[in-house]
Amino acid sequence: MKNIKIKTSWAAALGCAALLTLMIGCGKQESVPSFSLAWSEYPSWSVFGVADVTGIINGKKGELGPVEKKWGIDIELKEAEYDPCLAMYGSGQCDAVCITNMDILGLAGGRPGVMVLPTSTSFGADACLVTDEIKSVEDLKGRKVYGLEKSVSEYCFVRNLELLGQAEGEYDFSNMDPGAAAIAMQQRQSEQQAIVVWNPFVISTLAKRDDVRVLFDSTKIPNEIIDSVVVARESLAREGGEAFACAVIDAFYQVNAAIADPAKRNETLIAIGEKFADVSLEDMEKVVQQTKFYSTPDEGAALLTGGELPKIMERVVDFSASHGIVESKPALGFGDAASSPNAAVRFDAGYIQKVKAGPAK
Repeated sequence: MKNIKIKTSWAAALGCAALLTLMIGCGKQESVPSFSLAWSEYPSWSVFGVADVTGIINGKKGELGPVEKKWGIDIELKEAEYDPCLAMYGSGQCDAVCITNMDILGLAGGRPGVMVLPTSTSFGADACLVTDEIKSVEDLKGRKVYGLEKSVSEYCFVRNLELLGQAEGEYDFSNMDPGAAAIAMQQRQSEQQAIVVWNPFVISTLAKRDDVRVLFDSTKIPNEIIDSVVVARESLAREGGEAFACAVIDAFYQVNAAIADPAKRNETLIAIGEKFADVSLEDMEKVVQQTKFYSTPDEGAALLTGGELPKIMERVVDFSASHGIVESKPALGFGDAASSPNAAVRFDAGYIQKVKAGPAK
């Protein structure tokens, strides 16, 4: 942090010099289009906070980092809890949002969006935790399973029941905030024998009770719970909109490159851990195993262009409609704008490909 302060001081000095130069008419800094990204603490979304702290981007409005200068736009980061981020997107207070493939469905009817970047998928980060009284999934019958309704927790629960040949109607999924559910189980409240939560609640609960185990988790449904960046369709259409999407993607992959670098991995994971619930390096190693990053452009593009994604999204849409998450099924599109111009949610790998190619000269 000391280095950052020193850099800030130098930046201030350089800013004064630039202003003086402007005043005497020897130079002029052109303004660039400004866009905003709303993000909340989650492993692959905290990457953007780390990109800001490490100077890859400058998240303050009107101040540019290297990636922003490269693409000729300004990124303003808006950090908030998850639900306020969704509200910001829905009300047009941000241009892009970090969001799951399920949660964008309900917002897209009022504000169509494009998934330009898949950031990670849950691979054990969502789990059904049970006490040792529960020996098998059938033992959950007649007991309440606590978790957040109309969320990826309920989706993970229902999908695992399906894969185990169980009927959803024979089980009682009871609405409870995941943090509250985890604390109740950690404090050994007698009614909390089964919960469905996500990290860091999975890791913290398992650490505090050696008689609690994972009954099933999201490893059984790879790529079905997708964390992502979605940009509003009208924001992409603005001057600089495509460059904004590319800059966000570029910043994401630069941080991922640091994670992949043995010399930078620990410090980068620690930085993400500080943004994500302030967890330790040891826990972050577990977190990034259970929240698999789409860490390279090839991985991200493969998901968005693969034949499995339309099938996965059809399943997610059906679940969302049957569980009251959406009033009607939104139209989905896969590919560029010309292929599905009226889609409420479009999955487009074209922006990742633009980042691979680099800015136009």
